[in-house]
Amino acid sequence: MKSSILDGRSELAACISECAEVACYLWEKGWAERNGGNMTYNITSYVDAAMRSLPALEYKGAAAFPTGKVLPHLKGCWFYAKGTGRRMRDLARKPMENGCIIRITDDCAHYEMVADSPVMPTSELPSHLALQDYLIGSGSSYKATLHTHPIELVAMSHIRRFCSSEVLTNTLWSMIPETLAFAPLGIGFIPFANPGTVELADETLKLIGSYDVVLWEKHGTVAVGIDMMDAFDQTDVLNKAACIYKSACQMGNAPEGMSEKQMKGIQELFNLPKKRVK
Repeated sequence: MKSSILDGRSELAACISECAEVACYLWEKGWAERNGGNMTYNITSYVDAAMRSLPALEYKGAAAFPTGKVLPHLKGCWFYAKGTGRRMRDLARKPMENGCIIRITDDCAHYEMVADSPVMPTSELPSHLALQDYLIGSGSSYKATLHTHPIELVAMSHIRRFCSSEVLTNTLWSMIPETLAFAPLGIGFIPFANPGTVELADETLKLIGSYDVVLWEKHGTVAVGIDMMDAFDQTDVLNKAACIYKSACQMGNAPEGMSEKQMKGIQELFNLPKKRVK
């Protein structure tokens, strides 16, 4: 059997295993059609001296690839990333054949693939690495970034009245107390921008510090978390609220949701931030 960088590294293996578990959930929920969605995980704390000495893998004659911009906080950082064009359902079964481990070069503007094989990382890597740079720069303990296509949340972004962070957040909060309790910062909304662009990354950075999850119009969500399961949970909680909204509409009426008084009661019960319930 071919050796893997995970061999003898139990903490790193557990981290990659969690990514594979989340990938399975995304596929089962229908949030990861074909090769849709991607993830990155900051694995720097699991890197040992032997890993640091590994050579870069070449792909089409090149060994270093641009990150999209200079990311000063990522110097010396390592990441696990889903491979571009790879399916989440395949990553769930074989994470090291459908993902890759990369390290950021000293110029903070390029990355190298290190293991296990030269699988090019997700096309959304500029957005993911920009988020990771922001997280480190802001002193956050979050290490995971997750982009997926939650059906009901994406559907709501096709309805004009929900194309607002405030309106969308308050609608979702009002569906069930747990949404307000577990996603107390709500969901930020970003108007449509082309996938994989620096523009989209920059717009995401403007909101990710103020919201639990960011919704890209007619596309999907981005979440960050202390680990990949945490990022998944944040997305799942908000999409559950969207499912409740949809189900009520299918019964013949738009749901009234919890009242302002009821939502403020939930905030007081859990000592949650109060700035956006109106």
